[in-house]
Amino acid sequence: MRPLATILLLLLAATPVDAAVVTSSAPERVAVTLYRAPDRSPETPMDLQWLNGFALVSEVRRVTLPAGESHLRFEGVAGGILPQSAIVTGLPGAVVEKNRDAYLLSAASLVERSLGRRVHLRRTDRATGRVREQEAVIRSGSRGALVLQTGAGFEALRCSGLGETITYDGVPEGLSAKPTLSVRTRATRPVEATVTLSYLSYGFDWQANYVATLNPAGDRMDLFAWLTLANGDETSFRDASTQAVAGRVNQQRIWQERASAEPLNLQCWPGGITSDIPTEVNAISEEIVVTGSRISYSAAAPPPPPPPPSPERDGMEAAQEELGDLKLYRIPEPVTVSANSQKQVRFLERRSVPVEFVYRAAAASEGLGWGAVTRVLLLKNRKDGPLGVPLPGGELLLFASGAARPLLLGQGGLPDKAVGETAEVELGPAWGVRNRLVRLDKNRFELTATNDGPRPVRLELWLPHQVRHAGVIKRDGNWLWTVTLPANGARSLTFPAPREG
Repeated sequence: MRPLATILLLLLAATPVDAAVVTSSAPERVAVTLYRAPDRSPETPMDLQWLNGFALVSEVRRVTLPAGESHLRFEGVAGGILPQSAIVTGLPGAVVEKNRDAYLLSAASLVERSLGRRVHLRRTDRATGRVREQEAVIRSGSRGALVLQTGAGFEALRCSGLGETITYDGVPEGLSAKPTLSVRTRATRPVEATVTLSYLSYGFDWQANYVATLNPAGDRMDLFAWLTLANGDETSFRDASTQAVAGRVNQQRIWQERASAEPLNLQCWPGGITSDIPTEVNAISEEIVVTGSRISYSAAAPPPPPPPPSPERDGMEAAQEELGDLKLYRIPEPVTVSANSQKQVRFLERRSVPVEFVYRAAAASEGLGWGAVTRVLLLKNRKDGPLGVPLPGGELLLFASGAARPLLLGQGGLPDKAVGETAEVELGPAWGVRNRLVRLDKNRFELTATNDGPRPVRLELWLPHQVRHAGVIKRDGNWLWTVTLPANGARSLTFPAPREG
């Protein structure tokens, strides 16, 4: 008997004990660093319906772990978390396993996690309003029909003709209303620890937004810029230390399906007759396509864009720092990056910045009449000039300072520009400056450009072929006619036609 008892004791000792489930407290401190979408050019506006950037999130939390193995749950992480990127530091033992909970608390997940358990079936007579309640056991999942076992037998929920619902005594273990990351860890003794959870999450983006006001002379402007931060995630980050990184970071696209909160869809047997079934019509239905968290309607118009974000409080300005080959813009005070929203923080303000304008176009085609040209703003970012800082790419709005209110002159994209470079922003067509190409005879063309404005303008026209002329230069392999058009005046260039053959 003694050897048998010893063997039984050894077997019991080797039997694994269920790991304790520990839920961490809410984050005490949060830091969020936003990166732009790697496949979006900096001067292209963000797609607010489909944010392709990402964020590095770091959270500091307090946890209390028992001795032995524990399943530690971090509730309230970003819904777009990439579990494989998660790093947990500060635990007394190693992380054995990481999991992102695939289901959020919903009507369907409650049923799935309560399979085989007792619930309360509540029935309401629609005619009298009388309510009856009895115990039932869930015997099937939530796919199409919910089968319950009661003292009277088996039945499907909401198929009796009465108003029916089920209630639960509690939420099954492992379900949370918030996105959750869980890790399995071991501790040799009970301990209270401060841990740091860091991870990457997709569904974020940011860009710069520039507002420029041109002076009456048209040669200087006041430049004001915002950092616009976009959070397309369902999780908010309150009082977060927030940063934005400019530059191109190599990232391999890894798609991670978000945790789902499925609805409860129940169906009963048909209650009509054959004549009630409508004839099939081969019409184009409104198709709904769901990919991750994006929902697009193929036959419906897209929803209107969200209202512009509210600026941050006065006196706060993001500071630029060096991060290797990248630029880091750090917001000096904690800000709340709310779920599914945008936030703007000031990061640049300069007065009386010199600017130039040039008008560019390809020469109009022969015989097609007058062609418009594009107005381009030139901004020289000299080290010793009024700017003297790297400019992250974004959208620029140019206004004219009017007596009553500012007037919009144009809008364009500004690419990333380092100190020492010249930024060029295309502001759209300039209808007061035009050009026309006509054939004078078999051997000659005449290119005419006109300016209807009150100021002289600088014009650059790309020519259809090589031309030898004092005002023609070669740039980037193309022949370019550069000329200054007088106010309310015109200039012409006559050049030979190309030799045939």
